[in-house]
Amino acid sequence: MKYLTILAALISPMAALADPPPADWDAVLAEAKGETVYWNAWGGSTTTNDFLAWVGERVSEDYGVTLEHVKLTDTADAVTRVLSEKQAGQNDDSAIDMIWINGANFAAMKDADLLFGPYAEQLPNWALVDVEGKTVQTDFTVPVEGYESPWAMAQVVFVQDTADMPERLGSMQALQEWAQANPGRFSYPQPPDFLGTTFLKQVLVDILPDPSVLEAPATDENYDEVTAPLWAYLDALTPNLWREGKAYPATGTAMFPLIADDEVDLSISFSPGAASTAIANFELPETVRTFVLDKGTIGNASFVAIPYNSGSKAGAMVVANFLMSPEAQARAQDPAILGYGTVLNMDALSAEERAVFDGLDLGVATLTPAELGTVQAEPHPSWAVRIADDWVSRYGVAQ
Repeated sequence: MKYLTILAALISPMAALADPPPADWDAVLAEAKGETVYWNAWGGSTTTNDFLAWVGERVSEDYGVTLEHVKLTDTADAVTRVLSEKQAGQNDDSAIDMIWINGANFAAMKDADLLFGPYAEQLPNWALVDVEGKTVQTDFTVPVEGYESPWAMAQVVFVQDTADMPERLGSMQALQEWAQANPGRFSYPQPPDFLGTTFLKQVLVDILPDPSVLEAPATDENYDEVTAPLWAYLDALTPNLWREGKAYPATGTAMFPLIADDEVDLSISFSPGAASTAIANFELPETVRTFVLDKGTIGNASFVAIPYNSGSKAGAMVVANFLMSPEAQARAQDPAILGYGTVLNMDALSAEERAVFDGLDLGVATLTPAELGTVQAEPHPSWAVRIADDWVSRYGVAQ
């Protein structure tokens, strides 16, 4: 018995070291072959599900990895499952090998030491990622530190009907001035709708002299001072909104019909390709285009993370690396497939790889990756909660 106890003590550290070292890619590939990766990911979109199925086909062909998409309605369910496994002492061979995750769910897993890593910045395709222009090293202000890897981008764009509004606007101040000269021709969804709250955050990011203050949580001590410029801005803007700010579209999906019906000339979207899709579906006029502000606009990345107790860490890293490949990124950006923004730096690609992106028909209203420019980081989630609540008390109207 004593011998077994000593043996167990010797084996335990070795088991902890058994995880494949991400930097030894040949070893990762060798271990990954034959593994099955259970990827827990949102399953509410047929086009996204089809893309994930294609990823599974490709990693099977090239690396001998089997990918199983476990469809989620709420990512928090996967987080809860891993936490429950840890509490039960199930420290290997988890039912979950990889999670499509970001924001608060990532923060919760990181804080609870539920993640394998760091691994992301040691993957071969990390060298192609746009770490300067994309928000891929923080996740809603939480430092990623290699514990998740990016695979898609979303970013705020402004949607304009050039038939009535031929020039783009370079700043929120310019939007204010345009609205004063063109009253009733702009609106945004009513907070706390996600897109409406995003508009409020975008105003704040653009008009603050130093928006880095938004990286830290909002507090009772700093909230009023930091947000005072936002309320002054909205006090001036609101009377010039559609219906004089006495009514708002309920959601982002209600914005495009207002343009189509010539009620407004300008709106906002978090999907750079949505306007082109709407034009193709005859939901918007062909004169619609999109733009971003001179300082850039808010964006966030979709990430994948690997639980600490995954039994297929090597296979999961292979999938994560493939998701960052030019092949997968170009397919995801194709509007006919997904229309997601790429996380890659176009200047890091070969001429042949970049030609694939350049050859994509993104649609007449979709900006290229270069035109989307710098992505502004999401503020800490606490700011969104407080400004949305404050907006409701100041400007909210009954629907």
